[in-house]
Amino acid sequence: MFDAPPHPHLVPFDGSVRIADLPTTPPDGTPKKKVLKQQLVELRDELADLQRMLYAQDRHAVLLVFQAMDAAGKDGTIRAVLSGVNPAGCQVFSFKQPSAEELDHDFLWRTAKRLPERGRIGVFNRSYYEEVLVVRVHPEFLEAQRLPRHPRSLDDFWTERYASIETHEQHLARNGMVILKFWLNVSRDEQRQRFLARLDEPEKNWKFAAGDVRERAHWDTYMAAYQDALNATSRPWAPWYAIPADDKAYMRVAVAEVIRDALRRLKLRYPKVSREERKRFTAMRRLLDKEG
Repeated sequence: MFDAPPHPHLVPFDGSVRIADLPTTPPDGTPKKKVLKQQLVELRDELADLQRMLYAQDRHAVLLVFQAMDAAGKDGTIRAVLSGVNPAGCQVFSFKQPSAEELDHDFLWRTAKRLPERGRIGVFNRSYYEEVLVVRVHPEFLEAQRLPRHPRSLDDFWTERYASIETHEQHLARNGMVILKFWLNVSRDEQRQRFLARLDEPEKNWKFAAGDVRERAHWDTYMAAYQDALNATSRPWAPWYAIPADDKAYMRVAVAEVIRDALRRLKLRYPKVSREERKRFTAMRRLLDKEG
């Protein structure tokens, strides 16, 4: 089973993380933006090479889960980090308000349908974790889910959902899925500045939603929900990485490093050709040479 690559922003597996202790800004000594941009170019090139071997070997799938408060930079990070990857080997899905059909199934159903095949990288922009984040902040959303039993204790209910998620992820990992989960940790003040930019810059107006601003009133409740989710579900086979998100250039490099290191640990190789196949290659070469 896959084991998490170490990284300064890896969330520990012992349930000890405190959101208040996690940085939203880069560590001291971080290179300047120009250097970070060049590092990202080099990381993208290596990711493209690793993805080709992943696709050719066809034994593992990779699932990248991105969760964050609004304006943390999920879309931009996914685009910046994976822009060099062959689109045929990468799938991106965004999960927003569930449909009526999705509400007629268990909470893992709609994402389970979108899991990547072996050889591919799948990206979840938001995920089944919404069910223990936004739904925890707004438990009234449970009414629409038509659950078979009404939870007597919401604390016990969230614990059950964490257990379902952990079991689900462990099952996937046992079957060759590499799961990397990124929480882009943006500060409340930086989020405010980015919302203002969406209002001030016409080309960003389309990103603005009044509901996103209203959700700021629940900031502390969201942070408590994230803390519990990270502690309950960061495991060696499905680790969380709490990436500082106030500096986008640093955030993107940190995410790319984690993915690169995880793919390296798979020791990917192009499939070897058998002796019999090489003999057929020789015969095919003769035919092609005759055509020339």
